[in-house]
Amino acid sequence: MSNSSSPRPATPHTVWLARGRHAGPAAEDVVRRHLEKLKADDVLQDHLEPQDHLEPEDGEGAAERVFEARWQVAEQVTVRARLALSPGRGSGDGRQWVLVAEAERPWDPQWPSPAAMFWPQEPDAGWNHEAVTGLRFGDSNPLPDDDKALRRVLRHAVRDTWSIHVVVHEAMTPDERGRRPLVRLLPPGLRHRVVEHRAAPHRIRAVNWALEEFGAEVPRGGAVVLPGSPAAPGYDPQEFSVRSVFLDGTEPTELLDAVTRFAALPRPLPDGAGEALTALREQWHLTTVEEELARARELVAMYAEALEAMTKSRDLYREAAERAHEALAAYREAEAEGLLPGRKQARTSVGSPFQQLARGLERFKGTALSLRPGATPDPATEADGASSDGAASPPHGSRG
Repeated sequence: MSNSSSPRPATPHTVWLARGRHAGPAAEDVVRRHLEKLKADDVLQDHLEPQDHLEPEDGEGAAERVFEARWQVAEQVTVRARLALSPGRGSGDGRQWVLVAEAERPWDPQWPSPAAMFWPQEPDAGWNHEAVTGLRFGDSNPLPDDDKALRRVLRHAVRDTWSIHVVVHEAMTPDERGRRPLVRLLPPGLRHRVVEHRAAPHRIRAVNWALEEFGAEVPRGGAVVLPGSPAAPGYDPQEFSVRSVFLDGTEPTELLDAVTRFAALPRPLPDGAGEALTALREQWHLTTVEEELARARELVAMYAEALEAMTKSRDLYREAAERAHEALAAYREAEAEGLLPGRKQARTSVGSPFQQLARGLERFKGTALSLRPGATPDPATEADGASSDGAASPPHGSRG
């Protein structure tokens, strides 16, 4: 599960998602042969294996392989789909696969399953395993008798964000008809998204004990659609539980309706599905001539808008530059004719604080403040004073 606290975007109504594991060898060859067969039978419009999406070998597993296919459903609705095969988590030849399909209008469960376009539908096909537990899509999977294993399977089933999980309780040991998978009666678009779990008659208490923490409960002899984690908005355990499921070969209408209604609920994109959907939309190679022309027109329009914006920006820059030159010429002409006011001369520096202090002391030289007792008079100052006094009056005691 994702550790991100931010809410994931909702799954678009036009998108079909599935994830699983191919248990056998040569999964790529199985897909290629099936695509070529459907193309020859005019089921597919076209398919492609993009070579630029091959990842380099890492020495521990096979490289990722990508397959694209395009077909049409009711009333010329085009469907585009992308299957990505990646190395399995454990040892062996198993391959993980992620399949994303998008239609031109909201998905109809009655449309063919995209999984059937890439994988053969033989009963012994090795591709239809749920990615983590290995349980089979389109089959009835008995729940383990061991309590610890039972809790582990159901905990994963509740927390699985890719598939829809249904638990059916067998009120009594069913016969051959009752052991047939009920999910095969679902609309084609749901069969490869639903995992059916079967609880033996004596295991009802252990099953409900394991589901108690998730707020779900299986009625005795009935079934329940597990909520998922987080539960889809609008999920009510009472509305998605069925009181009685008769395992006698009759169609379980109430259960099929509950699964169909659950699949229609708005749900967030599963973990990793956002990247797969982005790859389908942005790394698509299987285009028609009309799509190539439309794409070329979009590019031409985009380049034309960019060129127009650049031209407009250039013209605005040129206009601004011309106005600046005109303003500069007018200023120089006015300055030459003396029409501009005179500039104030800048104040000269008054010197450092020490120079200011020295000039202040100079003003006090020769004043009474500087002639303190014991002070040595300046000879030049004394001479100047004597000559000035002699000119004013004769020396004391002289005769006139």
